[in-house]
Amino acid sequence: MKRPLPAVRLRVPTHEDAVAWHRIFADPEVMEFHGGRPAALSDYEELTARQRRHDAERGFCLWTLLDGSGEVVGFTGAQPWRPDWGPVGEIEIGWRLGRAHWGRGYATAAAREAVARVRAAGVPGVVAMVREGNARSMAVARRLGMERAESYPHPTLGGSALCFRLNVGDSV
Repeated sequence: MKRPLPAVRLRVPTHEDAVAWHRIFADPEVMEFHGGRPAALSDYEELTARQRRHDAERGFCLWTLLDGSGEVVGFTGAQPWRPDWGPVGEIEIGWRLGRAHWGRGYATAAAREAVARVRAAGVPGVVAMVREGNARSMAVARRLGMERAESYPHPTLGGSALCFRLNVGDSV
């Protein structure tokens, strides 16, 4: 029997969320598939500011993910793919959680909500770029109904980045 997904809330990231993201993503295990090192606080300040712009301009972004008690546990949402390699011009859905919140269903619950919001914003499809070996993220992508499409050599981190695709009209 499947356990029910936890209650989650998504909100447009605040300036204060940059500090929370910096703190909870400072864990090398969390960053294993994102370069292995924690990012600087200024990187999260820029990221949260960019997400506020995306939400205002597009109706979606990487939202701050809150658990049922209102604690920041990570982010999930969608944004345009920024690098000049991979699925250029597409909308990427993604998620990242603090280590203490892994394995509880937060990523899946939040990503399902993100897909519904992206669909409501008129986006026809999304991609998820997942580094080879990241079994947890691959499992979330599959639970969303995403299918592995192509792979790209990662230009800076080595290995492959796997591209999962979803027509949001067909999603759960």
